[in-house]
Amino acid sequence: MLIQVKLHLHPISKKFEINQTNHMKSIKFLFAFLLIYTTNLVAQQPNSGIVTGKIIDNSTKEPMSYSTVKITDGTKSVAVVTTKEDGSFEIKNLELKPLVLQVNYVGYINITKELNLSEGNSQINLGNLALVSDAKSIEAVTIVKERSTIEQKADRKVVTIGKDLIASGTTASEIFNNIPTVSVDPQTKELSLRGNSNVRVLIDGKPSNIDAGQLLQQIPSASIKQVELITNPSAKYNPEGNSGIINIILNKNTQTGFNGNITSGVTFGKTPKTNQSLNLNYKVGKVNFYTNYGFNHGKNANYGFVDSERPTLENYQKFSFDNTNTSHLIKAGADYYINDKNTISFFTNWNVTDGKGISRTEIDYDNPSNTDELQLNDNNAGSVNQTYDLAYKHLFKKQGETIDFQLNYSKTSNEDVSNYYTNGTYQLNDIFNKTNYTQFNIDYVNPLSEKAKLELGYESRIQDGQNSFYNESLPFYANNPFAFNRNIHAVYGNYSKTFGKFSAQVGVRIEQYNLYARFTKNESNPDFYENTAVKDDIFTAYPSAYLSYKLDDTNTFNVNYTRRVDRPSIGQINPIREWTTPLMESRGNPALEPQFTNSFEINYTKILKIGSVTSAVFYRQINDEISRVIYPNPQNNNQNILSFDNFDNNQSMGAEINANLKLTKWWSTNASADVYFKTVRGTVTNIVTNQPENKEIDVTLFNTRLNNTFTATKSLKFNLFAMYRGRDLGLQFLRTPMYRVDLGANYTILKGKGTLTARYNDMFNLMHFGFNGNIPYQQNGEFHWESRTFYVGLNYNFGGGKNKELQRKQRDKQETQGGGGMF
Repeated sequence: MLIQVKLHLHPISKKFEINQTNHMKSIKFLFAFLLIYTTNLVAQQPNSGIVTGKIIDNSTKEPMSYSTVKITDGTKSVAVVTTKEDGSFEIKNLELKPLVLQVNYVGYINITKELNLSEGNSQINLGNLALVSDAKSIEAVTIVKERSTIEQKADRKVVTIGKDLIASGTTASEIFNNIPTVSVDPQTKELSLRGNSNVRVLIDGKPSNIDAGQLLQQIPSASIKQVELITNPSAKYNPEGNSGIINIILNKNTQTGFNGNITSGVTFGKTPKTNQSLNLNYKVGKVNFYTNYGFNHGKNANYGFVDSERPTLENYQKFSFDNTNTSHLIKAGADYYINDKNTISFFTNWNVTDGKGISRTEIDYDNPSNTDELQLNDNNAGSVNQTYDLAYKHLFKKQGETIDFQLNYSKTSNEDVSNYYTNGTYQLNDIFNKTNYTQFNIDYVNPLSEKAKLELGYESRIQDGQNSFYNESLPFYANNPFAFNRNIHAVYGNYSKTFGKFSAQVGVRIEQYNLYARFTKNESNPDFYENTAVKDDIFTAYPSAYLSYKLDDTNTFNVNYTRRVDRPSIGQINPIREWTTPLMESRGNPALEPQFTNSFEINYTKILKIGSVTSAVFYRQINDEISRVIYPNPQNNNQNILSFDNFDNNQSMGAEINANLKLTKWWSTNASADVYFKTVRGTVTNIVTNQPENKEIDVTLFNTRLNNTFTATKSLKFNLFAMYRGRDLGLQFLRTPMYRVDLGANYTILKGKGTLTARYNDMFNLMHFGFNGNIPYQQNGEFHWESRTFYVGLNYNFGGGKNKELQRKQRDKQETQGGGGMF
């Protein structure tokens, strides 16, 4: 729920003060609704019995983290928990009566223990429970789940990607619209979380030099294992991202012996597209080798129109785009278990992309005195991103005391060459970018007692790059170089403690941020050079606080606070033009300043017999908000500049709910809904007076998704997905609602090792972008893409072995505390 998102339509920042009065009734109603909802769900249970224990591997004696422990009373399920990283578990609030404990882990024989709880035996410690590997079940281990699942934890939602989501699109960009609270703009490919585009994207816990929108189009959906939505990260994390962090975890198999998984699919639209993924690993003795290869190739056809009533320039614009994109994603690494106390690990990611496109823009002016325009563009773009990561982990004698060292280096180079032909005039644009990124971390964890823990860490991030824009047009040649250096050094500390049913964590991260960028511009004439320098030197503290209350094993509440920052990206401050049309040009603003956010959040998780329900309310107070601006090009009266600018303070609120339920033996569902209220205000240019005017409007946004899985037989399952994205009103135009319905099926073959998948996406062809508006002049339009498609694919698992995950820290992928449930 966004109270305010500002749009500014001229280059000079204006400071405004917010008036919240108009929203108090809506906010009170929202909180009252959530209070009634959560109160009805909370169910008190008799509470006096406690059962504790630890799950270990029978042969290696190592802890089995994330095992499932279940307590039953006859056929009734009483409690379900997952073990911690050290294999331990604790279940409280049990009735004093005979019960049964069951332990389950994929690839192992289940353990069943009878419990006799009574007043004289109310606390039972089962000690170490050893799981024995099951050779029969090993053969049928499934690496990719049939159905995607959502697990709510203390500081994040974890979405495990199943075959249903893989079939919904060939790239991460396409499947993200099916994930709750996440959306990708179909035209700009801009990613947003909870209605806010200021989100940080990580790959395996590591930042990428590639723009988030571009990155999502390069990752094959079949290469993704999980997506973590971290909306309020602790002080341990980098503080970037107003709306939080999205961490994409790529597939990595660590089963003993030789194992593999292959996914191959074809999507049929106007043209066919293919999505392939191969995962391999070989684990023997103390060494585990693994690799993942993803391939994505296809041609995409898009088209659209804009009908504009701009005074004296009334026109009808028609667009068509044909793009062919190919991407290769490679991940390879090794884990070496030196001994029980020391582990070293190395991996590398390579992402290679190549894209070719042809576009056509036709501008038909109503006034015969204006010459109609035709712009043709052929584009060739390619990029190479390399990441290298080395990590070392040491376990001290004290249980839970660890220290991690991690060094990460990545470099990216990409080039975009476009040839424009406008009414017979030729122009060449060549944009080249090169970026180097180095990150070093030290993290220390010390459990001060059974109920208290201290975390300390240090991090350095060093980034440098060079961008250049070369423009070849008669009679002048322009060459604009842009170079930057950005260094961040930080220390952090977290202290957590459990007391009764409460657990709390407080922390602070202190950062020193330095930026220096240089830009040279010589577009006006061959003899004129304009030099621009951007400098920032900021020392800031980022506190965080978490408080969790576990009423019982089925009801958990969490309240948290963090301070965050959105530093302008290199693309946002880069004044080099990104793209251009006869009526619009996109470029950055070197004068941008960071925006800071104070973020508050309340979460509630209810574990039911048939699944779980999670809900959240959040509030954000934003200073110097960065937003899009549009203003006239001073060198071309017929063209506008699309850029960025800082605004005054802003506020946002939101609420969301998600239910992950197994309604019957044959029907399971994941349903989610979110609602946002926002006040959009900014400055627009009056088309008559050509003067800026302040505007303000109130907007309500509502989105919902429903994903159903129906089990027809043991081998055959059907999937029905539907989504609705409500209308969005801005200062310039109203975006019309979007709808989509998908129908799919999975059929298991080859004794459970293979699965055939078919899916009909957007079967009613309703998903397209439409808008209309009257500021600063009347205009309307639509853009269409290949949304209605048919997918067919095969997933096959081979090899087998017990699953033993390496207990290794991944940067920006830690959890503050456990919680939630898994189904």
